Amino acid sequence: MAKITDGYFPAMVPKKAVAAERTFDRRLVLTAALAGFATSACGALQRGRALAVPAPAAAAAAAPPAPPPNPLEKGLLVGFCGAPGAKALGRMTGDLTEASHALRRQIEAFPPGRPVIPVVELIATTVHRSPGEDGMFRSRCEDATVRDYLDAARALNGLLLLNIQPGRADFLPEVQAYERWLTEPDVGVALDPEWAVEPGVVPGKKFGRTTGAELDGVARYLGGLADAHNLPAKVMIYHQVAASVVRDEELLRPHKGVSVVKVVDGIGSAAAKKATWKTLMTTMPAHVRPGFKLFFDEDTRHGAGLMTPADVLALSPTPAYVVYE
Repeated sequence: MAKITDGYFPAMVPKKAVAAERTFDRRLVLTAALAGFATSACGALQRGRALAVPAPAAAAAAAPPAPPPNPLEKGLLVGFCGAPGAKALGRMTGDLTEASHALRRQIEAFPPGRPVIPVVELIATTVHRSPGEDGMFRSRCEDATVRDYLDAARALNGLLLLNIQPGRADFLPEVQAYERWLTEPDVGVALDPEWAVEPGVVPGKKFGRTTGAELDGVARYLGGLADAHNLPAKVMIYHQVAASVVRDEELLRPHKGVSVVKVVDGIGSAAAKKATWKTLMTTMPAHVRPGFKLFFDEDTRHGAGLMTPADVLALSPTPAYVVYE
């Protein structure tokens, strides 16, 4: 039984807030389910409000303290994804206390010996088939929703990741819209480029894509936030379902203050998922850590068993983040 870390951010979190086998049949079902989702779950479009950075003291007596350690150097990340009112998007929905209990039970199935940091991955920017007022085919969560999910993550002594499905928008401004939350020590991002479509393309008709250069811009921004606010290294995930989804991956460079994980999103049997894993690991930059996604329903739809935690941790290289949908 894996042990959940006992408060990874104890000094910074208020105590109170204790392979291409994937088909577009599923994607079209999801986008249909998501139509109109903005007004019911993740609300009207919101612009991020940056928190002011305190002015430095006139005469510093000593260098500022070193930031807390990188969470990815201390344990395995295991998470559930989801959004309010949308069961199709994952199990972190509905009663977040019950969902958190389910995540704890899933973590207990992991082998002992490596501490586990729970992760709540909130789909914060959600793609749509309709353009919306600004024509970007996406909507953003309201602050109250982010707060609820952050409270759930903190009750688990875990980490909140804000998942971004940008539609026709660019990743960087979508991430910057949540800056008030990203200045918290236990909040990172998860980028979903299969939902990043070009002008003239409706999400769900074909895979979207991004570039290593675009990912690098987000990583640079997050590293700057970590430095400015003396935060633990920001965790930045990017999901990838097929090779075409991320081009020129080598342009994603290492940046101080940010730890990057590439999560392989292949759907299907264990053999199919392992084949996708093997293919996508060949282009992963050396400084990026690997991650793996499992689907409770899609992976088992044709009678196959879901890969066990031991199966997942036997992959090479060993995943640093395991997420369930």
